[in-house]
Amino acid sequence: MSTTTTTELTKASVDAPGPAPVRPAPGGEGRIGLRANLRHIGALARRNALQIKQDPESMFDVVLMPIIFVLLFVYVFGGAISGKGNNDAYVNYVVPGLMAMMGMNIAMAVGTGINDDFKKGVMDRFRTMPIARSSVLIAKIVVEIGRMLIATAILLGMGFLLGLEIKGSVLDLFAAIGLSMVFGASLMWIFILLGLALKTAQAVQGMAMIVLMPLQFGSSIFAPPTSMPGWLETFTDYNPLSNLADAARAMINGTPVGDSVWMTLGWAVLITAVTAPLAVARFRKKT
Repeated sequence: MSTTTTTELTKASVDAPGPAPVRPAPGGEGRIGLRANLRHIGALARRNALQIKQDPESMFDVVLMPIIFVLLFVYVFGGAISGKGNNDAYVNYVVPGLMAMMGMNIAMAVGTGINDDFKKGVMDRFRTMPIARSSVLIAKIVVEIGRMLIATAILLGMGFLLGLEIKGSVLDLFAAIGLSMVFGASLMWIFILLGLALKTAQAVQGMAMIVLMPLQFGSSIFAPPTSMPGWLETFTDYNPLSNLADAARAMINGTPVGDSVWMTLGWAVLITAVTAPLAVARFRKKT
């Protein structure tokens, strides 16, 4: 990849005046090697990071959402679920669950961002360059994982202020964070596909909420499934967010994880294997 191409990638403006004509990448995408592909991903990730630097308001959701969620659920639902005066016990229950919720909510922003970039013509410009099509999408995911890490750090910080105790080891805590990142990255492919398939960012947000609401509230994130009706408890048992919440909760509280870790990893692999190729194919063909 030439110096000129790298400069174009890293300085690509989101305020492009209009779509550039889409032409096949010179030499064919199939000839791009692994090292070149990694360089492209790095350059594009830097471009996305610079975009956030130019628009710091785009970080409001990452900074404020963990704070609002922890305060809301601990003080509104904590007493009802754990009993009045037992908020500390509920903190150790809900904060690991909210780690799963953070990943899903931040993943939604990837789809709206992709859709917006197409509207501004930025993605059309990238598609004229001799780069792997997947590198554009992977770079988006790399930056969003960084945003997820920031949100998770703020979430845990709020949890510690409210009495969160790490009863497992520090390695268990890092494992819980890593598992959340892996699963969150797999969810991003779903929202990327939605961003490429739907016409407007508003439509992406609307569809995302239809997906998010049942998965979030029909899970073990906020309350034990045993308190739910039988049909909802069955749904919760198969909900991938429940598996992630249970795994993170077990690692942080130092209890046996059972099959929840492997179930979460299995869901992540399955979601990525199905949606990533579809997203890349849609990216190539989108007009």
